[in-house]
Amino acid sequence: MPLSHENQIYLLKDILYNQQSDCCGSVSECEQVERLVKSLMVNTNINDNIRVILEEIYRYSQDGVNSTDLQAHITSHQTDLNQWVDEIGRFY
Repeated sequence: MPLSHENQIYLLKDILYNQQSDCCGSVSECEQVERLVKSLMVNTNINDNIRVILEEIYRYSQDGVNSTDLQAHITSHQTDLNQWVDEIGRFY
């Protein structure tokens, strides 16, 4: 059974929150974030304000997958992660 777009948003927010609070993550999490964002971007029910954030998150996750030091990548994006989690929370 596929996840609804609301469930996808909550999952995305949860992963980002965990990376922000733990200052760590895995390549598989970044890949999952990419898949979630791709799925959400084609959904017509997604708020346009969230689309801009999703594009930023997608770049972040791509850079994370390709990073030689994922922990440093996550740590350097703490402000972004906090902002994305807050902004997503305002809409969902």
